[in-house]
Amino acid sequence: MKIVAFFNNKGGVGTTSIVYHLAWMFADLGVRVVVADLDPQADATSMFVSEERLEELWLDGDQPKSIYGAIAPFLEGIGEIRDPHAEDIADNLHLLVGDLQLYGVESELNAQWARCRERDARAFGVVAAFYRVIRMAAKAHEASLVLIDVGSNLGAINRAALICAEYVAIPLAPDIYSLQGLRTIGPTIGRWREEWDDRRPRSPDPATLPEGQMAAIGYIVMQHTVRLDLPGRANAKWMGRIPGAYRQAILQQQDGDTPTVHRDPNCLASLKNYSSLMPMAREVQKPMFHLKPADGATGAHVYAVHDCYNDFKRLAIEIARRCALQIPSWATDGHAGISS
Repeated sequence: MKIVAFFNNKGGVGTTSIVYHLAWMFADLGVRVVVADLDPQADATSMFVSEERLEELWLDGDQPKSIYGAIAPFLEGIGEIRDPHAEDIADNLHLLVGDLQLYGVESELNAQWARCRERDARAFGVVAAFYRVIRMAAKAHEASLVLIDVGSNLGAINRAALICAEYVAIPLAPDIYSLQGLRTIGPTIGRWREEWDDRRPRSPDPATLPEGQMAAIGYIVMQHTVRLDLPGRANAKWMGRIPGAYRQAILQQQDGDTPTVHRDPNCLASLKNYSSLMPMAREVQKPMFHLKPADGATGAHVYAVHDCYNDFKRLAIEIARRCALQIPSWATDGHAGISS
C-alpha cells in the first residue's frame, strides 16, 4: 500500500480538487483507493458526499462514521480506536469522512508530540491515531493507494497527517504566494521528518508506527485562466520561477540553471484551468472528466472533458511511477513502467 499526501500551506491552489479527481481517476484505472479527509474543513468530503448523506453522517450522535468518531474514544481515554467507516463512493473508491470536530484535537496532538520524547506509549498512540485508522480502512477495502487531503496550515493536525505519508506532492499556483509558501513548506517538512526520526525509536513498539518518510515526489501546477493582459504575463513570470524555487526549498539544491516547468523533472503536471467545467461537476457531484451532455457538457465542453480526462490520467500514471504503484496494464495505454 502506498500513502500519498497532498500538501501546501497556501490555500486556493486546488489541493482538494486535485485529490478528488485523482481518486476518481485511479479508481477508473483499476486501483483500489481510500481517500483520507484530514482537513478539518472537510472540503473533500463535501465534494464526494451529498448534503443529505452528510446530514446522516454528521448528525448521528457522536458521529461514529467520521474519522473523528473513529479516534475520539481513544483520545478521550474511554476506549480504543473504532473500526473506521469508509464511505463507499464508487467501485474501487472509498472515503474516510472528514469532520469539523478535528479542530478540537489540535492541542492534544501538540501535547502528545512533546511527550513522545519521554517514551510515553499513549503519546505515540495519539500521534499515530490517523495512521492506525488509515491502515485499518485500507486493509478492510484491500486498497493499494491512500490519498490524504490536508488543510492549508502548518499545525499539529497536518504534522500527524504527513508522518503517515510515504510521499508528498505539492500543488502550486503560478503566483508569488505559492513561491513564498515553498520557502516555508520545505524547512517545515524537513523539521517534522527529523523530529519524528528522533521520537520514533523511543516508542515501546516502533514497528507499529509510520516511518514518516514524507518523500517529495514533485509539484503540480494548477494554472490560472490564460490572459494576454498584465495578469497573464505575471502568471508566465511566476511559472518561470517555480522550478528553481522548488529545487531550493524542497530539495535543498542550489543549481544555477533550471528548466522551464514543462521540462522540469520535478513537475508532475501542469494542469489547465477547467473553470467552465467545475460548476457543472459540482452540481452533479462527479469529476469533471465524467461529465456527459446530459450534465450540460455540450459543444466545446465535450473537448474540454476529453482533455481533462487525459490530463488527470497522465498525472495519475506519473504519480504511480514515482511511487512504484502498480496499475493494471490494460489501463495504461502503452505508458511504460506500470504493469499489473
